[in-house]
Amino acid sequence: MNQLVFIEKNQAVTDSLTVAEVFGKRHDNVVSDIENQIEKLVAAGEKEFSLLNFKESTYVNDRHRKYRKINLTEDAFTIIAMSYVTPEAMTMKVKFIQEFKKMREQLSQPRVLTEREQLMASMRITLETSEKVDQIENKIITLEQKVDEQITLTSGEQRRLQRGIATKVYETSDDPKVRPTLFRELHREIKDRFGVASYKDLKKKELQAALRYIESWIPRKTA
Repeated sequence: MNQLVFIEKNQAVTDSLTVAEVFGKRHDNVVSDIENQIEKLVAAGEKEFSLLNFKESTYVNDRHRKYRKINLTEDAFTIIAMSYVTPEAMTMKVKFIQEFKKMREQLSQPRVLTEREQLMASMRITLETSEKVDQIENKIITLEQKVDEQITLTSGEQRRLQRGIATKVYETSDDPKVRPTLFRELHREIKDRFGVASYKDLKKKELQAALRYIESWIPRKTA
C-alpha cells in the first residue's frame, strides 16, 4: 500500500490513486466520483473550494506512460469518502484521518536550521535593521564569502583527515617505533602548510587540498 498522505507544495494531500487502492475501487471510478462531487460543488456555488482542494496531477505507470490523477486535500478527501460507508471503508477513513493529522503536525513543526543557516539568519537580521535593501544584498554576499572562509572541519571530516594521516604513516613505515615520529612530523607539516594551530582548525574548503598533501607526503627521514 502506498503512503496514504504525502506533502505536496507544503500541503498535506492524498490522491485518487491512493484512494482507489485503499478502498478497493477502480481508479477511473474514483476519478468519476471526484468529478461528480466537483460538479455538485460548482452547482452549489463552491467553485473556489473545489479549485483550492482538488488539483489535477499526473503519474507514470510501469510502462513509463503518463496518466491523469487528482490530488485531494483533507477537506476534499472528506467529501469524497462520505459515500464510502462499508465497515472496511470506515476503518480506512480512520487511518486517512490519522495520517492527515500526523502530516499537519509535521508541517506545523519549525524546521531546525543548520549551524550555517543560523549564522546567516543572525547576520541578515543585523543588516536588515541598519541598512537599505540594496546595501543589504551586497553585504550578504560578502558575509557569505566570509562564512565560507571561517567554517572549519566537522567531526566526521576530522576523522576522515585522521584516517588519511594514519594510512600514510602505516604505508610509509612498518616499524612501530618509527611511526610515532612520523605522526608528529606529518601533523606538524600540515599545521605549518595550512597555517593552523591544530588539524581541527583546518577550513572545510581546505580538506581536499590537505588530503592530497597527505597522499603525496614524503617524510624527511624514512625508516
